[in-house]
Amino acid sequence: MRENKSAVLNRFFSRNTFRDIIDSTDDEIYKSVILRYVKNPENKKNVELISEIYTELKKNYRNEYYYKNTLLNKLLLGVHSINTTVALTEIPISKSKADFVLINGKAIAYEIKTELDNLDRLENQINDYYKAFDHVSVITCKENLALLENKLEIINKPIGIYVLQNNGSLSIIQKPLKYSDSLDKNIIFKILRKSEYESIIMQVYGELPQVTQFKYYSECLNLFLKVDLDKVYELFIAQLKKRTKVEKELYQNVPYELKFLTYFMDLKEADYSRLNSFLYNQFGGM
Repeated sequence: MRENKSAVLNRFFSRNTFRDIIDSTDDEIYKSVILRYVKNPENKKNVELISEIYTELKKNYRNEYYYKNTLLNKLLLGVHSINTTVALTEIPISKSKADFVLINGKAIAYEIKTELDNLDRLENQINDYYKAFDHVSVITCKENLALLENKLEIINKPIGIYVLQNNGSLSIIQKPLKYSDSLDKNIIFKILRKSEYESIIMQVYGELPQVTQFKYYSECLNLFLKVDLDKVYELFIAQLKKRTKVEKELYQNVPYELKFLTYFMDLKEADYSRLNSFLYNQFGGM
């Protein structure tokens, strides 16, 4: 029963579900979740229904989406500003994926450990993150805090610790400090897209390699590896900061519950208009 519940709630707050809604205002997962968790949904607007489903997450099933959405709302939109700070998600780093990365004056990679997770892979994940970022934090629940602190003591790096409290507030237990000893230019290069590492090479050398297509990637890598690590890291972060494009004025009107989701959907003006129409229409799933 719990597995079925987790699967359907995880799929509710997903890009696929809301892309279907934006494109056609018709999605079976959306309908099934509303009918399952909300009484008399036909008398309510979709924005109200989404809020009720999100409350279900907060009270009974604080999944990864709930944590990510809280991080984005509290840190990107609360502490920082969408005008000066960029968020990224699911960044592949070696054998791991960073759940959330926040880039302002510095870049911080966040690993999320919800009540539904264990800490078995944490050490490997943290060590991977430090290959690409010089600030790393872990966010978890208060029930996991003691175990997390024991784990981090073994890792012995200046890792930040955040706790997502039961009321939805975010507590800072320990701020992350800079640690760059593990930065790896090979790993950093693999994170970059072709246009991004080409931009870095152009900035450093003023031209791109004049070699066959077969040798092009390896030659770009060779040139990249010759650049001083501090310079590489600076240019790497600058490229990542360009990745996310958001229609800032339109994004401000998105409900709290959908902030994380819509931030990473690359929505255009017409998409926001269709989403807004859907949100303030009554439920049509009956």
